[in-house]
Formats: sequence, C-alpha cells, structure tokens
Amino acid sequence: MTARRHGNQGFTLIELMITLAILAVLATLTIPPAQVAMQRTREQELRLALREIRGALDSYKRAYETGRIAHTQGASGYPATLAELVDGVTDQLDPKGGKLYFLRRIPADPWCPAASAEELERCWGKRSYASPADDPREGEDIYDVYSRAEGVGLNGLPYRSW
Repeated sequence: MTARRHGNQGFTLIELMITLAILAVLATLTIPPAQVAMQRTREQELRLALREIRGALDSYKRAYETGRIAHTQGASGYPATLAELVDGVTDQLDPKGGKLYFLRRIPADPWCPAASAEELERCWGKRSYASPADDPREGEDIYDVYSRAEGVGLNGLPYRSW
C-alpha cells in the first residue's frame, strides 16, 4: 500500500487577511449611500406628515368659513390645538350634532421620538396666525406647523424651514 500525500486544504492566513480587507473596503463604500437613503426616507416621511397636518389645518379653516364650526369673537378660524383636529368639533350644520374630524391621528415627526398623542403634539413647532413667517411663535391658534429637528436636509434647507 502506498501512502498518498494530501496537500493541506484550507486558506492561508494571508488569503484570509486579503479577503477581509476587500470586504472592509466594500463595506465602507456601501455605508454612506445607505445612510443617505435612510435620511431620504425620513425626509419623505417628514414631507408627508407636514402635508397631512397642513391639509387638515386648511380643511378646518374652510369648515370655519362655511359656518360648519361655531364662530367665536376675535377667532382666526384655526384650531387651538392639534388634538382638536383628531378629537373633532361639532358640525353646526348637522341637525343631529355630528362631529367633523380632520385627522385620524397626529402624524409623527420622524426625528422626534414620541409614544403618546400628547408627546406627538409637543414634537411639532406651531406657528400662530398672528406671528410672522420668518419668526414663527405659538399663540392662541395653530396656523402652521414645522419640525423642531435640528439639522439640514439633503436639499440644503434646515428642517425647521420646511
């Protein structure tokens, strides 16, 4: 019987190191695009949330102007809180006293961790009808909302100015 010599099977340490180095280079090339994609997704969520809230505010104002919401002296016609858009208001034109609802829930700001509806409302910056556009301040009503997130979007504008 002759003994066969089998060569060592497996990888050498140098081959493993080269493979790991190549994988590390590939990983560093894919991380920045993945981070940009995540930021782009969050920015899209922010745009949609702002559009949803602003649409609800506009619908509330239209309902006020058409007499479906009770008029009060000196009111601007905008809601006092975002919760009012979710909780609803009595429809003045409905003989059964039904309610008008403008949002199912307050949309979340993707940069603000919140668990409850009260926390969601605190996440949004609110601009009163009486405050100037370049210096938004809270007041007796909510004319507009903005994100309180620090940082700048991929479009170069601060999230606060969206």
